[in-house]
Amino acid sequence: MSSASALRVPTAPAVPAPAREQALRPEVNQAHVRFIGLGKTYPGQAQPALQGIDLNIRRGEIFGIIGRSGAGKSSLLRTINRLEQPSQGRVLIDQVDIAPFDEDRLVALRRRIGMIFQHFNLMSAKTVWDNVELPLKVAGVAKAERQQKVRALLDLVGLADKHQVYPAQLSGGQKQRVGIARALVHDPEILLCDEATSALDPETTASILELLRDINQRLGLTVVLITHEMAVIRDICQRVVVLERGQVVEQGKVWQVFGSPQHAVTRTLLAPLQGKLPAALQGSLLPTASNRDAALVLKLVVFGEPQLSGLFADLGGQVSLLQGGVETIGEHALGRLIVSVRGSAHDTHGVLERARRWADDVEVLGYVD
Repeated sequence: MSSASALRVPTAPAVPAPAREQALRPEVNQAHVRFIGLGKTYPGQAQPALQGIDLNIRRGEIFGIIGRSGAGKSSLLRTINRLEQPSQGRVLIDQVDIAPFDEDRLVALRRRIGMIFQHFNLMSAKTVWDNVELPLKVAGVAKAERQQKVRALLDLVGLADKHQVYPAQLSGGQKQRVGIARALVHDPEILLCDEATSALDPETTASILELLRDINQRLGLTVVLITHEMAVIRDICQRVVVLERGQVVEQGKVWQVFGSPQHAVTRTLLAPLQGKLPAALQGSLLPTASNRDAALVLKLVVFGEPQLSGLFADLGGQVSLLQGGVETIGEHALGRLIVSVRGSAHDTHGVLERARRWADDVEVLGYVD
C-alpha cells in the first residue's frame, strides 16, 4: 500500500439538504404541519390577510390559533387543506409541499385532514347515521365497511343511540358530535376545528373539549383549532400562536403565554380571564407615592405554586396579600398575586429586585396611601 493510499480519508456521502436541516433543527422532525414565509392576499384587498408566517405544528399536539376578528385565523387554518391557496410561501404536510398538488392528490390530502365547523354543516333531511356515512359513500367504500366504521364512530362520540334521529331533534352539542364523527370517517391524521365551540353554551363546550382531548389521545391526531374564546385555548391546547393583522405577534406554550403575555394584543385578549382588581383598590391607586409611608402595589405571576412565606420575608416591610390564586393550565400551576408593600416608597427598585427572585413576572400597579 502506498503512503498516499494509507493517508486517504474516505469521503462521507453527501447528506441531502432536508436531512441536514432535520439534523440541525430537531423541531423539524416533530413538525406535522409547517408554514414557511406564508402570505395570502385576497383580490381587491391592499392589506394582506397573512404575511410572513413561519410556524411549526408538532405531530400529535393540540395547537391553538387566536386573534381578534380579521386577524387571519381562518385564512391560516384553511391553507392546511388548501381550501385557501397561499399567495406566497409554502405549507408542508409531513415535509411535503402541498402547493403543486393536482386534484387527485388534493382529494387524497383532504381525506387525511378532517374538519369540524362552528355551525355543524349537517344535512337536515338525513339521519345522524346518514350524515356520518355520506362521505364514505362518496368515496366508494363498501357497505359492510361503511356500517362498521359509522357504528364505531357513533359509539366514540357517544351517539350510538341517536343513529336514526334527524339533526333538528338534536341539541347543539349533539350536532357537533355528529360533525366530529363525520370528520373522522377517513381516519385522518389532522383535525381542523373552525370555531367548533363558539355556538355552544359553557357546559356543552366543556363536554366537546373533553371529547376532542380524548380523540387526540386515543387516535394520536394532530388537532389545530381557531377560536376567539381564550378559555378554550387554556383548557385544551398545549401551544398557541397569536395573530394580529395577518402576522404572528406571539407564540409558545399555553401556560407561559397565558402567564406572562408579552404583546399588547395578547394581553388584551387574555384580560377577561385574568380577573379585575377589586373596585376599592382600583379607585385608590396612585401613579406615584404621595408620602414615604405609601404602599407599593405589585402584580406577581409565578410559574408554579407561590412560596408566600419566603416571598413576604424577602420583600421586607409590611406585606399584605390583596388578591391571589393558583390555576392549573395543562399540568402546570400558575400563581397570580397582588400584594402591597408598605414602607417601600424610598426603595422601589430594591423591592422589585427582591420580588423577581420569587416571581417570573413583576408589574408595578401603583401606590396606595
